[in-house]
Amino acid sequence: MARLRNIKSSFIKTPSPFFTFLPVSPFTSVLNKPPSPRIRRPYSSSRPRSYLFVICLLILLSLLGLSLLRLVSVSQNPSPCPSFPTLLSPPTSHPPFASLSSKNHEPVVLSRSATVPLPAHPVSGNATAEEAEFWAQPDGEGYRPCLDFTIQYRKASAKISKEKQKFLVVVVAGGLNQQKNQIVDAVVIARILEAALIVPVLAVNQIWRDESEFSEIFDVDHFKRTLQADVRVVSSLPSTHLSSKPTINTQMPYNVSPLWIRSKFLTELNRGGVLILRGIDSKLSKNLPLDLQKLRCKVAFHALRFTSPIQELGDKFARRMWIEGPYIALHLRLEKDVWVRTGCLTGLGPEHDDIIRKIRESQPKLLTGRLNTTNTHRRLAGLCPLNALQVARLIKALGAPRTAQVYRAGGEPFGGARALQGLVGEFPNVVTKEMLAREGELLPYINRSSAMAALDYIVSLSSDVFLPSHGGNMGRAMQGHRAYVGHRKFVKPNKREMVGFFEDTSISEVEFKSIMKKMHRRYQGQPEKRTNKRSSRDVIAYPMPECMCRRSIRSLLRS
Repeated sequence: MARLRNIKSSFIKTPSPFFTFLPVSPFTSVLNKPPSPRIRRPYSSSRPRSYLFVICLLILLSLLGLSLLRLVSVSQNPSPCPSFPTLLSPPTSHPPFASLSSKNHEPVVLSRSATVPLPAHPVSGNATAEEAEFWAQPDGEGYRPCLDFTIQYRKASAKISKEKQKFLVVVVAGGLNQQKNQIVDAVVIARILEAALIVPVLAVNQIWRDESEFSEIFDVDHFKRTLQADVRVVSSLPSTHLSSKPTINTQMPYNVSPLWIRSKFLTELNRGGVLILRGIDSKLSKNLPLDLQKLRCKVAFHALRFTSPIQELGDKFARRMWIEGPYIALHLRLEKDVWVRTGCLTGLGPEHDDIIRKIRESQPKLLTGRLNTTNTHRRLAGLCPLNALQVARLIKALGAPRTAQVYRAGGEPFGGARALQGLVGEFPNVVTKEMLAREGELLPYINRSSAMAALDYIVSLSSDVFLPSHGGNMGRAMQGHRAYVGHRKFVKPNKREMVGFFEDTSISEVEFKSIMKKMHRRYQGQPEKRTNKRSSRDVIAYPMPECMCRRSIRSLLRS
């Protein structure tokens, strides 16, 4: 980014050709010429013509200079494919995200509105070859965010962004990252229906009992400003629609297309003016038209920014980790509800497994794993979370030093400290947000799981290495976000292939390391296209190629 700014600034410092012509122009030479003795000469009819020629030449040169100045100003406008740096300024000069856009009427510049991490640490000269390999960042191959919408999309925006007759209300549920996914889909559905979007309603979390509203987690004004050219977002229904009989839909099939959404809802929406949707999680097709894929990225990585208090506190925690050197962020899914939902054993013994079994039997709807398979089959299929010991063995095999800082994201593990013994025994420098917080800093967020998850998200985004112990919304969100801001290292455990080696006691530690490194060589955050293997991949986790393009600095300046 610094190089880009230097290149741009050189246009300002270099004088325009117009100004270099002034010292030798006829008008200037007349002004600077010393007075000469008066000599009476006969009247010549050519003098007015010469003055007219000088005036015309000056006008021509002035127009040329103005054109050159206009060209310089255009070259400094943000490119439709803004570049996000891999390395930013040190944390002491890292600007608060809340200051990246100001008053409500000012447009948001996408190249400055994205939530970006602190810079990755350079590899220390004292590190061993194995440690240097572990901390090294993947090659981004020149890919940068690229949200240049088509002309047709921009033309349609003129009408859609001013919509005042049709309104979409969406109720989103689940944890923080599950809610974020539904908010992204809500914006896209509003765009498809050409309706205004009411600020999404956050349902009470049934597990954590979090009653937070949208404005308590996300920056509402920033959300509206960022999307003002795509969808009109308003805080509440206008008085003219309060007495309307809304259309309410609580069930939607999976993988619905824009055509299905229009045919299902548009007629009733045009008639009644209000549509209420619930249960839209993962219902929208992953294979949308290009402009709608770009809109998903715009919402996820630009519009959904946390409130200033949450963002600033998360930044403080990230800086406290960052200043001590490189760190790993682990999203350990060891909470009680995770074991209940997956149908897997905790690894903590019969007593803990019996507790989970009783909860699962009393609430069978909570089980999201394969109902017809045993725990062994689920584990061998890679459907169970890695426990703390397995995570420790994996990152150790990949080259993490014992002295590495480890930030543990996630809720309180089922089994307490016992559940973490395998990790803490190998890596004693395990830190949580509660340990990073100073007196009173977390007090406003007690019993607010979404805000706590937001703090985990911010600290994890700035980590040098991120690894999730299980799939899920946090892992997918972090995978895509880290790719979008410069392909930060993201280790994706190959659980299906790993399980057998974890249980094989005949393999030596050296051989285990070699196997793990080879197995994960291509799963460390390198650029990976969404359409490489399965077209059903989510663009939020795989922003290439729809939301990222490969462009050089020179091409950015020409665009």
